[in-house]
Amino acid sequence: MLIPVILSGGAGTRLWPVSRSAYPKPFMRMGDGETLLYKTLDRALAVADDGHVLTVTGRDYYFLTRDEYATHPRANLDRLPFLLEPAGRNTAPAILLAALHAHAHISADAVLLVLPADHLIRDLDAFAADVVRARALAQDGWLATFGIVPSHAETGFGYIRMADAIAGRDGRQIDAFVEKPRREVAEGYVASGDYVWNSGMFCFRADALIAAAQAACPDVLAAARACHDAATSHESPVEYAREAFLTQPDISIDYAVMERAARRAVVAAGFDWSDIGSWKAISDLEAESDEHGNRVRGHAILIESENCYIQSDKRMVAAVGVRDLVIVDTDDAVLVADRERAQQVKLVVDRLRADKHDAAAFHQTVHRPWGSFTVLEDAADCKVKRLVVKPGHVLSLQLHHRRSEHWTVVKGTAKVRVGDDEKFLHANQSTYIPMNTLHRLENPTTEDIHLIEVQCGEYFGEDDIVRLEDRYGRK
Repeated sequence: MLIPVILSGGAGTRLWPVSRSAYPKPFMRMGDGETLLYKTLDRALAVADDGHVLTVTGRDYYFLTRDEYATHPRANLDRLPFLLEPAGRNTAPAILLAALHAHAHISADAVLLVLPADHLIRDLDAFAADVVRARALAQDGWLATFGIVPSHAETGFGYIRMADAIAGRDGRQIDAFVEKPRREVAEGYVASGDYVWNSGMFCFRADALIAAAQAACPDVLAAARACHDAATSHESPVEYAREAFLTQPDISIDYAVMERAARRAVVAAGFDWSDIGSWKAISDLEAESDEHGNRVRGHAILIESENCYIQSDKRMVAAVGVRDLVIVDTDDAVLVADRERAQQVKLVVDRLRADKHDAAAFHQTVHRPWGSFTVLEDAADCKVKRLVVKPGHVLSLQLHHRRSEHWTVVKGTAKVRVGDDEKFLHANQSTYIPMNTLHRLENPTTEDIHLIEVQCGEYFGEDDIVRLEDRYGRK
């Protein structure tokens, strides 16, 4: 049984300001309006047996991911189990936990197809054909990976040195995994024809991976087993005890298993592939250029400018007399970077984190399990938000020590609790919540409700929320 495993998460550093840690790269929308996560699910469902797809993601991304899946016409959420990580870890813990879960709770003969959620593949027929090749290798006990035939001497990827062909199968043995090379070394790799880029996608039987991990890294496997056994439940969504999860080493599946395994194979992919690793990569994929090499997504005017990429969904961007720039405009931040230095955008995020600036993690619109809120004003004496609450959802029962709140409904009907009183508010009606007063907001209807929330007081941080009850398990 072939079970795709989607790995979804990430820090969102190289594609800031669109990708941020609270809304990372898998949730970015491409030019056609689909997210990378949606596209990954689409190709996973195309090759999965019985529609089973296993997703490993952070607990904070669960509701956002589930809502994205629910928009896919072929998705059956009952066949899309989730494994929720309580903290960030590398690929070895994620994949080993997926293997242990799939082998024990879905199918004893599970073949796993591991797919990062932040890759872009457009040729789905070629992808499906290569999955068939990799699956045949996996069923023979090989740990297979997909190698991308290099189009140029890339220094930002790891490489795989291929060895002899595997008799009776369409694949080659792996001689070695090679770290990111210098330019002249990469040129030699490409010229030789024996090297492919390491895509980070894999195909193997769950039991074969577990056996290989027992031989190569028994400590990593033992930690994964302990974490698997400490799960609060094995029904979706599966949540792992934080302490047990954190005992797992922060190590990739390449270092932990693939570099040491005896039976490892590579399929030279026939499909197109991009890891969308920088704004330069985005600019090369997103749109056709004009006669001056400029590419635009959204609204822009360029005058005597060359080889620029501009993305702006709302505001007009004007560029005059510039060249080789990436300009990305969002509601609360603007990036201007040299195209050839786009990888260094992550240094901006490092600085924002050092300064403890919210823009490292959050957009102006922040997604929550119940819906979203957009910050309209954030001043010293007040904070104003627009809340959108989805049908059937409810915010936590909570209070604040350092601020009061005013709620005004602008659309829909809200059920509101303030202290011991409950009432319904309709459009153009409002209520006041004093400091230290229990309150809750609920949408009992079948349509979104929209509210304006005005906070007054001395402090407006999210850590001034004391939750007494929460449907979504937040503390």
